[in-house]
Amino acid sequence: MDIKQDEVTTLHDICVDNNVINKLKEVAEERRVSIIMPMLYKELKNETIENIIEELNRCDFVKEIIIPLSANEQKEFEKVKKIFSRLKNEHYIIWCNGPKITKLLNELKQEGINVIDYKGKGRDVWIALGIACLNTYAIAFHDADIKTYSHLIPAKLLFPLLEPELDFKFCKGYYARIDIKNKIVYGRVFRLFLHPLLRALADVIGYEPDFLNFLKAFRYPLAGEFAMTSDVAVDVDVPGDWGIEIGVLAEIYRNVARKRICQVDLGFYEHKHQEIGDEKGGLVRMVKDIFKTLLRVLTEEDHVQVSKPFLISLGVIYQKVARDCIRQYHADAVFNNLKYDRHLEETIVEKFSQHLIEAGMEYLEKPAGARMPDWLRTMSARRKVREELFEIVLEEND
Repeated sequence: MDIKQDEVTTLHDICVDNNVINKLKEVAEERRVSIIMPMLYKELKNETIENIIEELNRCDFVKEIIIPLSANEQKEFEKVKKIFSRLKNEHYIIWCNGPKITKLLNELKQEGINVIDYKGKGRDVWIALGIACLNTYAIAFHDADIKTYSHLIPAKLLFPLLEPELDFKFCKGYYARIDIKNKIVYGRVFRLFLHPLLRALADVIGYEPDFLNFLKAFRYPLAGEFAMTSDVAVDVDVPGDWGIEIGVLAEIYRNVARKRICQVDLGFYEHKHQEIGDEKGGLVRMVKDIFKTLLRVLTEEDHVQVSKPFLISLGVIYQKVARDCIRQYHADAVFNNLKYDRHLEETIVEKFSQHLIEAGMEYLEKPAGARMPDWLRTMSARRKVREELFEIVLEEND
């Protein structure tokens, strides 16, 4: 436990209790709040869903829960609606790839707003964001596969935005990715890729760009748990791939004053773990998308010149820094009697390094990236599009 503060204000869980909930109930009467929880149909099989529903029912400070869903057919959509019908809060299941929303998104494309070509979590979050911003002051985001989910997760994320004594616009969650029961260390993409990569980038560039300094101020920049006020949310370009967390932080970096940004301790965190995978899925796909998003932002914000020699040097230095990190993680694991396969970690780093250079070359061929337009631009193209989306959702949830 520490109370160290960095450039981004850190809210530590020293003695947080349900008093946070009581305060939120008072403030939420005037400042309506929502939760967005994106999910895939296959996540219904997760043992986490039952507990998440129970804990969400304890979130009586939340006015609405929005679940953007990717489902293949009407039958799947109806099953998800039935399962979440046990929610006591006002709630909406959005069939993001359903025929009605797909038709509307195709119409948007004809008007110059193309989101129909994007698939997955990024687009689903974008759709939910537009609807949530219609009637809410602040929005909390979290995934649907959290094994250690508690009602305190959205409460901690939203409290800094709603508490009158504070004045934050964005709150990022951080946590320890450790399975305490089985004594296993997780969080491989952050520990073995992003953390050493940020250090390696500064070495190769020759100085630390301000955006890298900003990212390093967050204890877990890849956390999918965060909250923002709706005025910030409508001005966010959401990445359409696995770079969503870094992409959102880039938008916050551009649009929000540093003193209005904070991070909050969510404790221990356990969820479904991805396979290493390849270019089409798993951690490898995630790593490639994150890296391309990072390169794009560094080019845009700090005018970093990316080239093939730059990428080759970065690959070499990244491996060196990652191995140093592995030595440190190994020492920490031994001290705490945690299971730690040092050889496996080294192997993962070698694979990440190989795909890092591949992703960099792909970026050079197509540097523009995969970003969906923010809602301010979308509304300028079709003023009532959010209301149209919400009407579809209301009709399908009737």
